[in-house]
Amino acid sequence: MSQPRTAPYGSWKSPIQARQIAEGTVRFDETRLEGGHTYWTELRPTESGRCVIVRCHRDGTLVDMTPSGFNARTRVHEYGGGSYLTCGEKVMFVNFDDQRLYVYTGQGRPSPITACEDGRFADFECDQKRKRLIAIREKHNDKSEPANTIVAIYPEKGAEIRHLVGGNDFYAAARISPDGSQLAWLTWDHPNMPWDDSELWVAPVAEDGELGEATHVAGGSGESIVQPQWSPDGVLHFISDRTNWWNIYRWRAGHIEPLTCLEAEFGSAQWRFDCATYGFDGPSRIICSYVQDGLWHLAKLDTITTELSEIETPYKVISDVRVADGRVVFIGGAPRRPTAVVFVDLVTAKVEELRQTNELEIDPGYISVPEAIEFPTENGLRAHGFFYPPRNKDYVAPEGEKPPLVVVVHGGPTAATGTSLSLQKQFYTSRGIAVLDVNYGGSTGYGREYRERLYGQWGIVDVDDSCNGARYLAKQGLVDAERMAITGGSAGGYTTLSALTFRDVFAAGSSHYGVSDCEILAKETHKFESRYLDRLIGPYPECRDVYIERSPIHHVDGLSCPVAFFQGLEDEIVPPNQAQMMADALKRKRLPVALMEFEGEQHGFRKAENIQRALEAELYFFSRVFRFDLAEHVEPIRIENM
Repeated sequence: MSQPRTAPYGSWKSPIQARQIAEGTVRFDETRLEGGHTYWTELRPTESGRCVIVRCHRDGTLVDMTPSGFNARTRVHEYGGGSYLTCGEKVMFVNFDDQRLYVYTGQGRPSPITACEDGRFADFECDQKRKRLIAIREKHNDKSEPANTIVAIYPEKGAEIRHLVGGNDFYAAARISPDGSQLAWLTWDHPNMPWDDSELWVAPVAEDGELGEATHVAGGSGESIVQPQWSPDGVLHFISDRTNWWNIYRWRAGHIEPLTCLEAEFGSAQWRFDCATYGFDGPSRIICSYVQDGLWHLAKLDTITTELSEIETPYKVISDVRVADGRVVFIGGAPRRPTAVVFVDLVTAKVEELRQTNELEIDPGYISVPEAIEFPTENGLRAHGFFYPPRNKDYVAPEGEKPPLVVVVHGGPTAATGTSLSLQKQFYTSRGIAVLDVNYGGSTGYGREYRERLYGQWGIVDVDDSCNGARYLAKQGLVDAERMAITGGSAGGYTTLSALTFRDVFAAGSSHYGVSDCEILAKETHKFESRYLDRLIGPYPECRDVYIERSPIHHVDGLSCPVAFFQGLEDEIVPPNQAQMMADALKRKRLPVALMEFEGEQHGFRKAENIQRALEAELYFFSRVFRFDLAEHVEPIRIENM
C-alpha cells in the first residue's frame, strides 16, 4: 500500500467527479405498493429532468410506466407530489407540460382523461365504490389567486368533474374510508402554512357521492395535523404536533387517543402532497418511521398496547413509507450507502434494495462520515448540524494546515437536512474541503418549538446559527477560520446572502436560486407561499420596513466578499431578476462576482449538464477565492472584478 501524498487542502485529486454525480444520480419520490408490484418515481437528469414512474415486479424486473415524451409531475402548489395513482395494471398520472391527467396501461401511448381547462390536479384517492377519483384541484385564472378545492373525477363518465369541498385557501390528503362511507381531509388558510395551523375534517359520503355535514376532528390554532389515514377497520388516524412533537393519534367514537408520545417527529413538513411516514399492516399494527436527534428509525406500533418496537435497518434517513400485505417499501439513505428504494418483507425480515440513486462504487477511503454536532448559539440556545471532515485515503495535508470550510444551508426554510450519502458533499470532502450541513432553528425534526424559533426571525436565527456553527468548528481547531464559505439554495440562498451581508464570518459564498429581495418575493411568489413570510418576517405591507431591513439587495454596502449566483431562468418561486439585481449591485461595487443563468431550469436544477456545470463552477469559484490549485481541470467561469 502506497503512503498518502502531502498536498494542501482543496487540491486533492478525487475519484468523485461532477459528471458522474450529475449523469449517474436519479432522485426517488412517491413510492407505492399495488397488486404485488412496487412503484416509485425517478427524476432523471439525463432525460432533461423528467419524472418517470417505475414499476418493479416481484421478480425484480423494472418497467417504465411513463413513456418517452411524458413527465409525471404536477404543479399544484408548484412543489407537487401526489402526481399519480395506481389502479390494477394501470397508472393514472399528471403530465407536467399540459397538467392533464392521463391513463396508461403499459402499452401504446397514454390517453388523456382531463382537459387543460379543467385545471391542475394532485393527491389522488380511488373511490372504488363509485368508480371515481378524488383529488385536489388548483384552478388558475387571470383575475385572482388560484382556487383550491377537493373534487371527484369520473373517468368513465367523460371525465366529469364534481365539486366536493371548497371555500378554504388550501386542501390536502382527501382520504376515503375503506367502506366508502366517510371522507377525511386537511385544510388551512392564509397566512398559515400546513406546519403552522391546519385542520382535519370528516364528512359522511352519500350513495350518490355527495358529502353530508362535516365534523371538525382536530387541529387549528397552534396545531399542525398531517397524514390522515384510515385503518383497514375504518378508524381514522393522523399525526399531530399538539405536544410539541408530531406524534400518531387516532379518532375513535368521537374521542382522540394518542398512540405514541415520544420526543420525536413521526411526521414532517408538508411541502408536497401525499407524504407518508406510516402505514397499516392490519387493523392493529402500524409500520412507522420517526426522526430523533436528526436520525430516522423504522418501527412497529401495536395500536392495542401502544408498544413501539424498532425494526433494525442500516438507514438513517427514511421517507415515503408504504405498507401492504406484510410488505413495506420506503426511500432510505445512510452515510455510507447511496439512497435507495428499499423493500422489507415483514414475515422474513428480509431487506432488499430495489434501486439505488447512484450506481457509482466508491471506495470507503474517500467517504467522509458525518458527525452530528450540537453547538451554542444566540440567547443561550443550541442548534444542530452535521460535520463532514475532509477524507481522501490518498492524501494528507501539510502539518499545521487547517481545511477550508463550506457551510451548506438547506432550503425551505421549514425543512431539514439528514445524513444520507450525498455525493455533492463528498465532492468537496474528498478534495480536502470540510462541510457543515446546518439544521438551524426553524428546521424540522426537533419539535414545534424549534421550528417556531424562526417566527418573525427569518434572516436572523438561521443566519446566527449558520455563523455560530462555523465559529464553533473554527474554535475547535477543525477548520481554517480565514477560509470559510457558505452556500445554499432557495431559502438557503437567502440565508447565504444575509450571512454575507449582515455578518462578518464568511470569506465567500454562493447562492443557488436564492432570495435577495424579501419584498419582491412577497409580491411575486406563487399562492402556496404567498403569505409564508407573514410568519417568518411579518405581514406585508404593514411590516414593509422589516422586509427592507432583512433584504440583502438593500444593504449591499455591508457586503465585502466574493459571491457566485446560480439561477434558473424559468423559476416561478424565486424570480430570476433577484439574482440579476444582486449581481449587478456587486459589480457596481467592484466586488468579485459570478452569475450563471440556465435556460429551461426552474426552482432547482434538473438537467444533468446544468447540475454538473453548477457544481464544478462553484468549486472553481471557491478555489480562486481561497487560492488553492485544483487537481483536475475545471472549465473556468467568468468572475467579474477578479
